[in-house]
Amino acid sequence: MTVAGVAAAAQHNQVPLGIAYMVGSTAMFAGGNAVVKWQLAAYPLGEVAFGRTLFAFLTVAAIVLPRAGWRVLRTQRYREHLQRGLSQFGSMLCWFIAVSVLSLGSATAIGFAAPLFTTLLSIVILKEKVGIHRWSALIVGFVGVLIITHPGTGTLSYGALFALGNAVLISTVAIAIRRMSMTESTETLTLYQMSIMILCTAGLLTFGFRVPHLRDALMLALAGVGNGIAQFW
Repeated sequence: MTVAGVAAAAQHNQVPLGIAYMVGSTAMFAGGNAVVKWQLAAYPLGEVAFGRTLFAFLTVAAIVLPRAGWRVLRTQRYREHLQRGLSQFGSMLCWFIAVSVLSLGSATAIGFAAPLFTTLLSIVILKEKVGIHRWSALIVGFVGVLIITHPGTGTLSYGALFALGNAVLISTVAIAIRRMSMTESTETLTLYQMSIMILCTAGLLTFGFRVPHLRDALMLALAGVGNGIAQFW
């Protein structure tokens, strides 16, 4: 669940609504990931990444700007926004590469390592204290990741490595959100993130582009719109 969804559910104490947001967000991300894997079989990675990001950006802008106006872009933390946006872009790139060579289930399962890295980074960066219960969960989770990736059978496939790379990078994004949310609104964080990502993915178009069929373009657009809406759930 995203930061906005957690905050809204906590503020109004509407547990059923919070659960509905979580389920809806998960369904949208899952559907979007399935569309991405399908599109990557026929179109260049950069084109798929740009298409989904473009429609996600337009959706976010349509939600944020009429409500908050251009003042939402006011910030004193441009460097932190850039760093977070680049981490998010790197995470998405790793994820796209992973799902292009792994089954969606395997890539998702390896992605479950993200909370492990998030906890470790919270200790190092945020100086949070971690008790025995969380350490136990970390150990069990790490064992689970080892089982999924099968390191004992030889070197890890590069798809699994990219899936792990996605988990590490998305953890740095989560830590950055935690630190920046003290001064930045959810709308500001999201709009800067999407702006940086659309510039980065536009650069990937130089590596290949194929004119999409109308059905494929519509599916990618829906995946992007769903991703944009899920940012606030």
